[in-house]
Amino acid sequence: MSTPPQNVVVEPDDFNDNDSSLGDDGTSSKASLNSSVLDYRKENGRTYHRYRDGKYHFPNDEAENERLDLQHHIFDLSFDGKLGLAPPNDPDAKVIGVDLSPTQPQFVPPNVKFEIDDIEDSWTYSQPFDYIHSRMMNNIISNWEEYLRQSFEYFLQPPSLSPSLPEPPFRILTNNPLRRHLNPGGWLELQEFALPVSDDDTLTEEHALYQSMKYLGEAAAKTNRAFVDLDALKPMMEAAGFVGVAEMRFKWPNNTWPRHPRFKELGAWNYENITTGLQGFLMAALTPGLGWRADEVNVLAAQARKDVGDKSIHAYWPM
Repeated sequence: MSTPPQNVVVEPDDFNDNDSSLGDDGTSSKASLNSSVLDYRKENGRTYHRYRDGKYHFPNDEAENERLDLQHHIFDLSFDGKLGLAPPNDPDAKVIGVDLSPTQPQFVPPNVKFEIDDIEDSWTYSQPFDYIHSRMMNNIISNWEEYLRQSFEYFLQPPSLSPSLPEPPFRILTNNPLRRHLNPGGWLELQEFALPVSDDDTLTEEHALYQSMKYLGEAAAKTNRAFVDLDALKPMMEAAGFVGVAEMRFKWPNNTWPRHPRFKELGAWNYENITTGLQGFLMAALTPGLGWRADEVNVLAAQARKDVGDKSIHAYWPM
């Protein structure tokens, strides 16, 4: 199935007002799996990562991992079954997954391994990469310029030593062989999101969904992890040295309000994704970050879930 145009206004489907709701409700140190890493922080009925405690506000429990599987399916639909949109597609490539929580599956292909690490530390990988894949890091990275710089830095081999390499799509920033992270000709792919909007102003400041995301943004800024504007990513990548930077925009509707069948399908899945995740998105951010009580967060999340299911609100998440 081909992907519909993503830069057009998504038209709402006709619906009955009586059925306008879907629901009602420093230096890198790769950690070994010792008992302290596995001793997750428990708070307000959810669990959170222990390594670098507090850097990531979303939970890491079974409910959240199931939601992440659902979110991955939405990416799969958006990309027509591809994991990414950059050219590399080598099934035999060695893959390293990095996370703060050891929640990955135990049975993985032999060319895949996972490490518990903080990507905002100085990278100490012994070899550069052909492809760096970064997904849903908005509200997590504190310094995007530094993150992109680390992704870019490399030591360029003399052309005589690598005659088969294509012309690298970036300029040299450093000649330090100890700081080589992306191979010449390599790719960095960012798959990022912004907070929900509507093209027809049906999502307003009075809606609980809008308010919940506003508070989430305030909490993120207070912890020095403010949401980055998606429009700023391309200039920041170019400033880091990347050239030929391409952008592809997608829209994930909040529910099945769109008329286009593909957007309607995305909305059906994203409704489950957002309503399942809202409480987890907000709880650890608003309780310590803004001083809210857990019961206040639960009330706001319940009100926001109603807005997510309201088909008269033509909201979507820009991707």
